[in-house]
Amino acid sequence: MRTRLLLPILFLASTATAQCNGWQQAIKCAITVELDAQTHRFTGTERLWYRNNSPDTLHEMFFHLYFNAFQPGSEMDVRSRTIVDPDPRVTDRILRLAPEEQGDLHCTEVRQQGRAVTMEHMGTVLRLRLGKPIAPGKASTLEIDFAGQVPLQIRRSGRDNAEGVAYSMTQWYPKVAVYDQRGWHADPYVGREFYGEWGDYDVRITLDSAFTVAATGVLANAKEIGHGYAPCTKPQKRTDGKLTWHFKAPRVHDFAWAADPGYVQTTAQVPGGPLLRFFRKNKPELAANWEQLPDYMVRAVQFMDRNFGKYPWPEYSFAQGGDGGMEYPMMTLITGERRLGSLVGVSVHELLHSWYYGALASDELSYPWMDEGFTEYAGSEVMRDLFPNSGKGRVHAEALDAYLRLAASPDHEPMSVAADHFATNRGYSGTAYSKGEFFLDQLGAVIGDSTLHRGLRRYFKSCAFKHPGPVDVQRAMEKESGLQLGWYFDEWINTTRNLDHAVREVRLHNDSITVTLERKGLMLMPVDVAMQKQDGTVLLLNIPLSLMLGARVEQPGGREWHSLPPWQWTDPTYSFTLPMAGIERIEVDPFGRQGDSDRTNDGISLPPGTQGVVRP
Repeated sequence: MRTRLLLPILFLASTATAQCNGWQQAIKCAITVELDAQTHRFTGTERLWYRNNSPDTLHEMFFHLYFNAFQPGSEMDVRSRTIVDPDPRVTDRILRLAPEEQGDLHCTEVRQQGRAVTMEHMGTVLRLRLGKPIAPGKASTLEIDFAGQVPLQIRRSGRDNAEGVAYSMTQWYPKVAVYDQRGWHADPYVGREFYGEWGDYDVRITLDSAFTVAATGVLANAKEIGHGYAPCTKPQKRTDGKLTWHFKAPRVHDFAWAADPGYVQTTAQVPGGPLLRFFRKNKPELAANWEQLPDYMVRAVQFMDRNFGKYPWPEYSFAQGGDGGMEYPMMTLITGERRLGSLVGVSVHELLHSWYYGALASDELSYPWMDEGFTEYAGSEVMRDLFPNSGKGRVHAEALDAYLRLAASPDHEPMSVAADHFATNRGYSGTAYSKGEFFLDQLGAVIGDSTLHRGLRRYFKSCAFKHPGPVDVQRAMEKESGLQLGWYFDEWINTTRNLDHAVREVRLHNDSITVTLERKGLMLMPVDVAMQKQDGTVLLLNIPLSLMLGARVEQPGGREWHSLPPWQWTDPTYSFTLPMAGIERIEVDPFGRQGDSDRTNDGISLPPGTQGVVRP
């Protein structure tokens, strides 16, 4: 098992995880499960076909048993009670669960090729010691008998959520851990999110026929089921009052479902894209907003398809459930008792995870910003498109403001810290979401926004279904821009260094001006400068960083820009002279695109008649 340290995972080391041109394991997973809605207990069998595409012989395997987190004394329970800023959805709620309210997931027997395998349950992790090692290029089949209890809804998963939804069945089955270039990712479930192995899922769910089920995948027996999926022309002939729902989900890395006897289902077709399904409680007060939701979501998918990459599956479902909003392959669970703007906002965010969590599927425990931050970036643009009159100023301006607040706080930690190991929930959220979004937006200032968008489309096209790492984003942007960007990815991911450029002094001559800039912080960045003349005209200058080995070709704002020689990164100051007079003001980063920590030293005004040397 890989050992987790409470230290940042350095980006230079993490380049080993780049898989856009490497190997990854392959699985096929068939599950049958039966849930007793009276006791909230379930039993099932999982048949896992596992192909080892790695160069290593596997003598053991690891599985996640997530439901065991919802037991007093679990790592999630302890962490939720001892972190300095507890998640209010959890706090001490796990500690106070009665035995019949707790979660449970255990394997009763595991067989490899028909022979029993030694098991070791370790909280939310299961270790199997294989009787027959799986050699490189070979495959093996495991049969896993499991049983469990659905916990009272605490975090993401569970029963009887705050809005009365019966079951939010996520992280509910023994899920094989990822084995990649860094070995087994058998991380305990402490509170953050997930990393899964690609595969084809075939799942049969049996429960009382009163329930309607929403799930990952496509319902294969809709004519036997009805419930809004199709007319029930071939009803199942059962005497126990139950139905078996059969879902097939190709090329996904997880399987989730939700069930409630009061679900109302509606659908909307994206032209040339997926069928969207919507499941909500049958409450009159929800109808107005939920009836408007499908049109917004159709437009959101169309925007993403045009600007970020094509949604790759035939369906997607929005189901009321969970404890806020949480994404899964081909579906999301969202709390639904919201005003329209909030309902659209959470639905957009969770839907857009389909591109970053769903199709790209980076290791979220190591690189949460690659999912949350990139989803926030795309989401800001989608929301501005859906509500064009709702925002003022730049689309991503709020991400810059949030980053600056984070950078000035004691909660600021490097983006390379593993998700579960952030000292505070505030630090994790600010880094994964806001700084992750700002990381992309500021990169747009370095290479050009249109270049950034082309790079994001290149990244999606080349790395979908390949578990990319940070280096894969870097290489996509380098190929699109023609610039070297290792310095940017290294410093902004691995450090919390301070960015602070300043105008140090101005020397005025009869017919020329010399400007000296200073790098007061350790963070490296290229610099944009605006020279405003007394007649109101503005000269825009771009100063590349020497490490870029080139200059930004695409210039923002549709204006004329002039590139100056690069600022050598080892030099603390940079001077340039221009043959011009009548300068009224000089300003660094005039459009506010960079995370400069001190705006008070970014500019200097020159009253008419000013002569000689001027300093702030």
